[in-house]
Amino acid sequence: MLEENITRIYIDDKELILIGTAHVSKRSAEQVKEVIETEMPDSVCVELDEQRYKTIVDEDQWAKMDIFKVIKEKKATFLLMNLVISSFQKRLAKKFGIKPGQEMIQGIESADETGATLILADRNIQITFSRIWNGIGLRGKAKLLMEMMYGIFSNDNISEEDLEKMKSQDALDTMLKEFTQAFPKLKKPLIDERDQYLSQKIKEAPGNKVVAVLGAAHVPGVKEEIHRDHDLNALKKTPPKSKAPKVIAWMIPLIILSMIAYTFYANPTLGLQQTTSWILWNGSLAAIGAAVALGHPLTVITTFIAAPLSSLNPLMAAGWFAGIVQAVIKRPNVNDFENLGDDVTTVKGFWRNKVTRILLVVVLANIGSTLGTIIGGSDVVRLFIQNFS
Repeated sequence: MLEENITRIYIDDKELILIGTAHVSKRSAEQVKEVIETEMPDSVCVELDEQRYKTIVDEDQWAKMDIFKVIKEKKATFLLMNLVISSFQKRLAKKFGIKPGQEMIQGIESADETGATLILADRNIQITFSRIWNGIGLRGKAKLLMEMMYGIFSNDNISEEDLEKMKSQDALDTMLKEFTQAFPKLKKPLIDERDQYLSQKIKEAPGNKVVAVLGAAHVPGVKEEIHRDHDLNALKKTPPKSKAPKVIAWMIPLIILSMIAYTFYANPTLGLQQTTSWILWNGSLAAIGAAVALGHPLTVITTFIAAPLSSLNPLMAAGWFAGIVQAVIKRPNVNDFENLGDDVTTVKGFWRNKVTRILLVVVLANIGSTLGTIIGGSDVVRLFIQNFS
């Protein structure tokens, strides 16, 4: 058996065998099968959480998704991020003729065949996304959304030899270094914390011999963290949101409304000009976002009307109204949910599939509304200062 991409760690009377894999590599899946059948471990840990495990074992899970619930619970952005991330893997997997995450599937099947205990060793993906989203600030969110949209349009080519090179230590270190430089605040929740979580779950897995199937990016971190103890409950907590954004979110509308109200009192004509500027900037940019997502005309009109009002109430969002209207008019059918996995592999598919189009409507309408709030609000302030300073 080749020891390439395999790390053996001994802690007390326990042998831990880490397999570093590329998520769309045939060789990785073959190696996982070979290692488990040869080693006959007591436990097999896979880099999956309950949600992703169910996605793998239940192919009809997408068909059970309630798109209205996703919108109302403000999970549209998280779901779209998840689909974009999986899109790249699915494109590569399709190119090489295998299922994305085949090595994880193989780990699950081999654990069952050998009688090993299966351990879902990764942290819940929603917790990871929440910790990322709450920790990167407004600028970081904007940058992440831009990268997300680039991910939809990009069509990078990569050979299977390149995939195998990604599993080498030197290439991995280079990749992580570049990742950290581009998104320094993302590395902690996306890589470091999950390394800690994975290492603790692997260490706590029952039996004296444990095989862990991990993405290659996690192996160096797990090797280091596995010798330390980590509090899983602390790593599963969603960090409390800062009160500052909420205060600012309420202060801005109050300031805008106060300025417009005073201006109307002192100079009705100027007050009308401020109101018009606020409505046009807010409504137009939000509507453009919905239109770019190919929202239904009624969705675009609804977005234009809702944005200037929702921007004055932090509890509402233009994308929420846009998404609900789009979902009602162009309600996804069973085929849309069944084809979701294939459709996210192409740009055309993202816009063609009714599910992803709704998500795009929500996200792009909200981005447009945010830009409209910044520009329209600045214009209201400008007019106020020019005439009353």
